[in-house]
Amino acid sequence: MTISTFVILMAGKRPSLVGKIVVQDTLTGGGERDLHSTLRDMVIFTFVIEGLGAAMMFLRFLPAYSTGQAIYLSIFHSVSAFCNAGFSLFSHGLEGYSTDWLINIVICLLIISGGIGFLVMSELKQKRPHNLRTLSQLSLHSKLVISTTLILIISTGIMITTMEWHNTLRSLSIPDRFLAGFFHAVTARTAGFNTIPVGNFTNVTLFILILLMFIGASPGSCGGGIKTTTFATLIILGSSKLKGLEKPEVFYRTISQESVNKAISLVMTSMLVIIVGTMLMLITERGNIPVPLSRGHFLKLLFEVVSAFGTVGLSTGITADLTTAGKLILTVIMFIGRLGPLVIVMAISRSIAPRYQYAEENVMVG
Repeated sequence: MTISTFVILMAGKRPSLVGKIVVQDTLTGGGERDLHSTLRDMVIFTFVIEGLGAAMMFLRFLPAYSTGQAIYLSIFHSVSAFCNAGFSLFSHGLEGYSTDWLINIVICLLIISGGIGFLVMSELKQKRPHNLRTLSQLSLHSKLVISTTLILIISTGIMITTMEWHNTLRSLSIPDRFLAGFFHAVTARTAGFNTIPVGNFTNVTLFILILLMFIGASPGSCGGGIKTTTFATLIILGSSKLKGLEKPEVFYRTISQESVNKAISLVMTSMLVIIVGTMLMLITERGNIPVPLSRGHFLKLLFEVVSAFGTVGLSTGITADLTTAGKLILTVIMFIGRLGPLVIVMAISRSIAPRYQYAEENVMVG
């Protein structure tokens, strides 16, 4: 989307009306910022952050590899982390660096930078917040992205570390256990790197990872999922209703009804994709096998589907053993997840939305 929009602008033309709306909703938060400046900042941020990440990892790779190999490994993993791709040139991912603090921290910072969204990074560059007063001047979008990201990383990092303390992390030192726990809390939301074999995690940890993969990164970023602001909007909506408030309120602001409607539509569409995808995978992979002989497979297949939808790439190790039909299903789900549920919702809503409204009537709920 970025490249195609950039080419159109360079050719002296303008995107179509529908295309402009999609780009603005995805990249500029509805058009509050100029599209040209946003694209320029995206290019600058990408090259600067990936360059810094590659330079730092080069220091670690250089002693073990030749200069050329170290440069190649550094650039590849820096781009892969920032773009939340999760591809690694090592056969076992980053498992050989589970106790390497430099590699883990740099990868995490790259993932977070690529996952918070270019709009947030651009606003942080402009405001340069160095105290709470300046931080309070950020837009509601940026505040939601930053706060939700921090809460998710800290809370799920602690849960993963606790659940795996006597399981996959038992051979590591105490500091390294926390490092591995927080690394997977960061990477599970969209990146897909791993320093511990995912297939050895407990069921609780796998379920936590499924939730993180479903939430994903933030709008206007390199990641997938329903996005942190969507998750935060629904949580705030539920909390506000419990407090008796008519509209969701947070940070002394009221979230617009349009944003709430988008969040609900996006989550419903995403859940529908995952439910249908999981059912099809159960049919193609375990359709004729009774439950006593296929215990645990449901969770693994659900994990695969959510990982594909969130364009994460994590797996419990069953991907290679899937049938051709199962792999095609995952491919379609990955395409939908990369295209973005929001784009699908907008395309459907614009084509079938009626121009009239019926009279309202209450129904019994609960």
